[in-house]
Amino acid sequence: MNRKHIAVIVTLMALVFACSRGLPDEGRGKELFAGFQQPANFPAPVYHFETNPVTKDGFELGRKLFYEPRLSRNNTISCGSCHIQSSAFTQHGHDVSHGIDDRLGKRNAPPIMNLAWAPLLMWDGGIFDLDLQPIAPITTHEEMDETIANVVVKLQAVPEYRGLFKKAFGTEQVSTGNLMKALSQFMLLCISSRSKYDSVMRHEGSAVFTGEEAAGRTLVIQKCGGCHKEPLFTDGSFRNNGIGAGANDDQGRFAVTLRPEDQYKFKVPGLRNLSYTAPYMHDGRFYTLDAVLDHYTTGMKPGPGLDPLLSENGQPGIPLKPAQRKQILAFLATLNDRAFITDRSLAER
Repeated sequence: MNRKHIAVIVTLMALVFACSRGLPDEGRGKELFAGFQQPANFPAPVYHFETNPVTKDGFELGRKLFYEPRLSRNNTISCGSCHIQSSAFTQHGHDVSHGIDDRLGKRNAPPIMNLAWAPLLMWDGGIFDLDLQPIAPITTHEEMDETIANVVVKLQAVPEYRGLFKKAFGTEQVSTGNLMKALSQFMLLCISSRSKYDSVMRHEGSAVFTGEEAAGRTLVIQKCGGCHKEPLFTDGSFRNNGIGAGANDDQGRFAVTLRPEDQYKFKVPGLRNLSYTAPYMHDGRFYTLDAVLDHYTTGMKPGPGLDPLLSENGQPGIPLKPAQRKQILAFLATLNDRAFITDRSLAER
């Protein structure tokens, strides 16, 4: 996110919300299409469903658009190129995202997961509405390097898309607003809530934690819960975790707010599906969870911006004994949701 993209988003924001209009009745089909359904152990979502209720046709259009390479300048990459379902919708194996013409971004592609509960998006929180989020990757030079106007023209020229927009929104006219709303409907149903942890919390069947997993949960709540709050395992805040500037000197949220106190603050990521989403941190510098734990125990850089929750007795770091590390890793494994990464309803068709 930079100031150019913020300006583009602000300019297009009016177009998106101007396209709010009555939608057709929701398709009932299988349970997924019964509109958005809140998992029993999740809090209320923050997304504005009143302006964009999820429908079967809207979701299916959004899924097709998510995997549509016409959204990029040379029609070679799609959203799904950097957000791969088998990797919990991240770009597995790349420290930073790889975009059009194999250009390198400066940040690790975050997972598309449980976004209905995210009040601010991107590593720096520079986007405040999911309906606006796709504008950034579509228009970013290192990502898809296209304009929204050209995307609309390309989609309008395809008879299949005219028909799909007609089914979803009542008109064959492809508009910026309906394009964004359809993509939102797909992303809103990228819900990860079927892990072992969720089954235990919902008292489903005979699901229980092992002793090691239960001890790990207690440790996560005690030592990490100030930022990684259950059940989403993020509080959505922006914090300096002592990671330092990095090769790109990415200053995080400061680029959005221009407040000195926001330098090197990044959004607290969730802890779900960590087995599928390596590498970790905003710049993908850590390839294993052991390396992440090493950072939080002994690798944090002291400084005035370090979050106060990440130091004890004035010393940076969260002390962990070897047995405690093992317990934490055991608990984190209960947050992996294989059903999510293999759900055919979210896959390319």
